Order: sequence, then C-alpha cells, then structure tokens
Amino acid sequence: MSTAVDGAVDGREGDFVNDLASYRQGLRAFLADADWIGDWRGAAFDNLEDSMRHDGEVLARLYAAGWNRYGWPEDAGGFGGSELHRAVFYEELAVALLPVPRQQWSLETLGPATLKFAPPLAREYLPRYLSGAEWWGQGFSEPESGSDLASLRTRAVDDGDGNFVINGQKIWTSDGPTATRLVVLARTGTVESRHRGLTMFLVNADTPGLTVRPITMASGRRELAELFFDDVRVPKERLIGPVDGAWGVTMYLMQYERGIYGYGVATKLLTELGRLRNRMNKLGLGAAERAQFGRVYAAALAAQARSAGTVRRLAAQTEIGPDSSIDKLLFTRTEKEVSDLILDLDRAWLITGSGGHGRCELNTERGHWWYSRAATIMGGTAEIQRGIVADHILGLPKEGRK
Repeated sequence: MSTAVDGAVDGREGDFVNDLASYRQGLRAFLADADWIGDWRGAAFDNLEDSMRHDGEVLARLYAAGWNRYGWPEDAGGFGGSELHRAVFYEELAVALLPVPRQQWSLETLGPATLKFAPPLAREYLPRYLSGAEWWGQGFSEPESGSDLASLRTRAVDDGDGNFVINGQKIWTSDGPTATRLVVLARTGTVESRHRGLTMFLVNADTPGLTVRPITMASGRRELAELFFDDVRVPKERLIGPVDGAWGVTMYLMQYERGIYGYGVATKLLTELGRLRNRMNKLGLGAAERAQFGRVYAAALAAQARSAGTVRRLAAQTEIGPDSSIDKLLFTRTEKEVSDLILDLDRAWLITGSGGHGRCELNTERGHWWYSRAATIMGGTAEIQRGIVADHILGLPKEGRK
C-alpha cells in the first residue's frame, strides 16, 4: 500500500476500509517517516491549555493526511471502517511510543452517541472534532450527583418557542475549560421520574447565561470545570436523542466509554511502560524492579485483551451489557498501577525533580500520576462497577441495609 510523498492517503481509501492489515502497514509507515513525528513524541507542557492546543494541531495533521479518519463514517468526516480501525490506530501509536491526543478520549465516548441519536449534529460538528478544530466537554456530574445520574437536578424547561431553558450546576466536567461545546444531561421530567426524565443537549460553551469555571487539580492543571446555567437557552435542534430519553443515550455512550475508550487507555499504558522500560535501562535497575515491571506489564496486557473482545463486539454491532464494567475495573486499576510503578522506579525525579528531564516533562508526568488517582472514580466509581458485576453477572444476594 503506497502513500503520497507528504504522508497523506493517496486516494485508495477503500483498500484500508476493507483490509485492516493494509491500514496498519500504511499507518505504521507514516508514523515512522513523517518528519514532525519526533516533535509529537517529545512534546511536554507545564499547563493543560498548551497541551490541548498542541494535540489539536496533531489531530489536524492526522486528519489532513487521512490516518485518523478510518473507523468513522463519511457523514462524520471519516473514510468508513469500524471500531477495529480505531483500535489499530491506538495500537500503532503505542508501537511508535506516541501519546494519544487528549481530544481523542472524549471523541470516543461522545462521538458514537451523537452519530446514533443526533445524525444532523454529527454531520455538522464531528468533522471539526476529528480534525482537532474543536472538542467537547462532558457535563454529567453535579455537586450532589456523581455516579447516581438518576438524581440529577439541573432542569431544562420547554419555553414553547423552540428552545429549552436550562438552569442548574455541573461539576467535574471533563475538558470543560477549553471545550467549544458541552454535552449536558438535564432533567426534563419530575424529580420522581429519576432516569426516565432526563434529556441530553449539545450546548455551545459561549451561550449567554453559561459560566464555565475551571477547576485547578492537585497537579496544578485545569483539567475539569464547573458549569453554571442561568436561563441558558438551547434550541430543540441541539437535542441528542428524544426528550426524557437520555438514559438510553447514556447507556449507549457507556458501551464506548468502557469499550473502545478502555482499549485505547490500556494501549496507552503500554506506551507509558515502553517509555519506562527505556528509562529503566539507563537507570540500571535490578531484578526486583524488573519483576515489578513485568507484573504491571502483564496486567496492562490483560486489560487490553479484555477490552479487545469488547471492541470486536462493538464492531459487530453487538449490544454490550453490564459485563463492560469488568473492562472498566481492569483498565482503571491498571492505569493507577502503571502510574505508581513509574513513581516507584523513578521516585527521585518525580518527587524532587532531580536526575530526570526538563520542567515540562516533569509537570506532564506528575499530571499523569494525579489524574490516575481519579481514574477509578470518573465514569462510575469502582464500587459502582463491582456492584453491577455482583448484581447482574454473578447474581450475588443483595447486601442487607442496616
């Protein structure tokens, strides 16, 4: 399979759609030959805003060359193919020891749901998402409603004039500080309606009445945001799914958050371990450290293998049930173990900043460690996932209330 001189796909996209091995070979050759890949591999920033801007530029280059457009339908700016193409994309980034552009994570969860439940919005905006021109934040959690989405209190009321008016507050909104748009869950039914009274909206971040307040994390990075809605008007055309039907949309979204997203995370962890292995060789660590590395590496492979089965089911358009909670438990636990391993083996650098790379690299690695602390909480806590496994897969008796 040949490519153009600048690395762009040369017009034989159909071969890549139908032949996954050819796509892999072409992408691997591109990542090995493009003259800007080295800058991508070594990029590090001391703040998230610059990191997001850089990653958006990476996506723009990949999009122009065509390589990240496989696995997405043509209506969304893609070239066709399935989730298997996106899995190969992550695998080849890992082989090349390249970091995943941050925008890719929210795209994997929000993109498929928009495609299925709001095709006009997908046609209009997903090409910009794929090309790094914009990205979205996920506004689900509220101050008193984290994993229990059925208790959300932010309200949206039909004004009878073609709009919904949203009032309320969101917190822990992923990528909220820099997002162009926000996917927001709001209550359109009664409080008693629980999960049956929720509706999902795509809201522009600059809509009048919407305040986005960045949250500074322990790492010093502003990765999340609070959202305040004060009579925010959203056109009915911005609904993702039916009124009062967002629970089904959310459950569909979760399949991808615990499927292809999880596969991407597990594969990313192998990239981080590959980088650590190279550094271990320079540090001259002994047998005990290598054994510790081997145990964590095996855990990352197990998480990847488990998620691979889920990705194949998604590609076959098979509905994913509660067993996807197992995927999430594995890849979030492993994400924490990898970060802890990096800290254990390179403690002097991460704690004191001595004996390592520059300030931006140190800030980036510290940011990864802090972010891994939240991995088992975001998107449904590990306790919630274990409860799902116990109730819906193992059929264990319900725990008695005291």
